[in-house]
Amino acid sequence: MDNKKVLIEVKNLKKYFNVGRNQTLKAVDDVSFNIYKGETLGLVGESGCGKTTCGKTIMGLYNATAGEVIFDGVDIHKLKGKQKKDFTKKAQIIFQDPYSSLNPRMTVGDIIGEGIDIHEIYKGKDRQDKIYELLDTVGLNKEHISRFPHEFSGGQRQRIGIARALAIEPEFIVCDEPISALDVSIQAQVVNLLIELQEKRNLTYLFIAHDLSMVKHISDRVGVMYLGNLVEFTTSDELYSNPLHPYTTALLSAIPIADPNEEKEKKRIPIEGEIPSPINTPPGCKFVSRCKYAMDVCKKDTPSLREVSKEHFVACHLIK
Repeated sequence: MDNKKVLIEVKNLKKYFNVGRNQTLKAVDDVSFNIYKGETLGLVGESGCGKTTCGKTIMGLYNATAGEVIFDGVDIHKLKGKQKKDFTKKAQIIFQDPYSSLNPRMTVGDIIGEGIDIHEIYKGKDRQDKIYELLDTVGLNKEHISRFPHEFSGGQRQRIGIARALAIEPEFIVCDEPISALDVSIQAQVVNLLIELQEKRNLTYLFIAHDLSMVKHISDRVGVMYLGNLVEFTTSDELYSNPLHPYTTALLSAIPIADPNEEKEKKRIPIEGEIPSPINTPPGCKFVSRCKYAMDVCKKDTPSLREVSKEHFVACHLIK
């Protein structure tokens, strides 16, 4: 990736929420990484680890508590007015729930055309032709233009969401668990569509998911999050062949194998203990209460994310 252009730099990003009684929930806590133009960066972890909040803060849907998100050399959290509108043309999001993210009172044509109208890209017949083209691109028919979201299946609704994101020809798309609400048989179709669109349109993805097998299929590099922090970050091949953090190792051991004999022989690594509250996280490593390798230093000092081999970063006192 050395010769690739960095499209997005996330620098020491923090997103905290005030939850009352002078308590603060640290959803994203000092996260840093780059996203290269044309790649898919996977972000994985258990529910509640902060990966969706991270994606929405990168998009500017949440204001950052601290840190920077540099897109094409500009911090998006400092943009206002026309500059912010120009950024929304370059960056879009596909949401997790394809039903709740679509306005039930709008036709498919108006849903897809909303961004086109806001940015005044096409008008009249050109607008309609563009919507027809987008419907065809995502595998839907022209006659779907006048229908409403409730008339479609979950997979079809997600295709409408993808068409809406593509309508203003963005460079970067946050895919926020775009397949988790879909049937397994439909998931692969949607992922293959995203891969095909990326190749044709030179798109850059941040792909947020908890399905590690699907992340391996689509991602060039992967970041593993735990309670608001990145604990491991490397190429997809390296992560799946040589996981270093105890949390990553346990997550990967839970991926089911299609061969029943191999699945029977596979040794799963259970994660025991309680997840600490993201409101009152203890000092030291946040994984310490669930890690069977925990040492005294883990309870006192927070490990920093450091490069232990080429392009392989891990935050763990065990790894030298």
